[in-house]
Amino acid sequence: MDLSMLKQKLDTLQSKPQGGQKTDYSTIFWRPTVGKQQIRIVPSTYDSSNPFTELKFYYGITNKVMISPLNFGEKDPIALFAGKLREGEYNKENYILAKKLDAKNRVFVPVVVRGEEDKGVRLWGFGITIYKALLALAEDEDIGDFTDVINGWDMVVEQVQGNPYPETTVRIKPKQTPLSDNNDLVDKWLKEQPNPVEVHTQYDYDFIKKQLQNYLNPGAVEENAPAATPGGSD
Repeated sequence: MDLSMLKQKLDTLQSKPQGGQKTDYSTIFWRPTVGKQQIRIVPSTYDSSNPFTELKFYYGITNKVMISPLNFGEKDPIALFAGKLREGEYNKENYILAKKLDAKNRVFVPVVVRGEEDKGVRLWGFGITIYKALLALAEDEDIGDFTDVINGWDMVVEQVQGNPYPETTVRIKPKQTPLSDNNDLVDKWLKEQPNPVEVHTQYDYDFIKKQLQNYLNPGAVEENAPAATPGGSD
């Protein structure tokens, strides 16, 4: 073995990023703000037949948003525990707890924001209400494939301050337009996109299990496990 090479590798792994480098999630995700914004949903480079990626997340179990291992075909300790709670004779307390533990669905689409084209394609994440609205637009025979790069449709996303949370609506622009008149730019947008599955931090089974144990018995378990795969967060 080349011990000097292995030592250098160890030093590299142990060294911290210089200058407090952090991932700039604004380059990966787009979130609407209060007011109106115009966007274009583009075809997914990972699935040309479907721009929507549905993922399951846990909120409120810990201070981290945790993506469920089920998204990667792996065992999920929270889902397994919730399933156990539902087994056997009906118990109201177990049923309520199982509902609290259920993962929440969130949907992501690749978008280009008009006026911010220089930022490239980013991911817009939303819940079931916006998802249903977009699916209804796709089903409308007068609209159809709004992601078409030649005859697609821009959309206006409007957000107002609700009580207590902001409320977001989406409507189609009345005229079909090309994604861009610049073919090179279109080609770049179709090829260079964040992967909606890989941008979220993947925590390993033991870490998620510890968070569940601490949620069920607060203060009993300390958070000290690393992420299995580094990535973005929601």
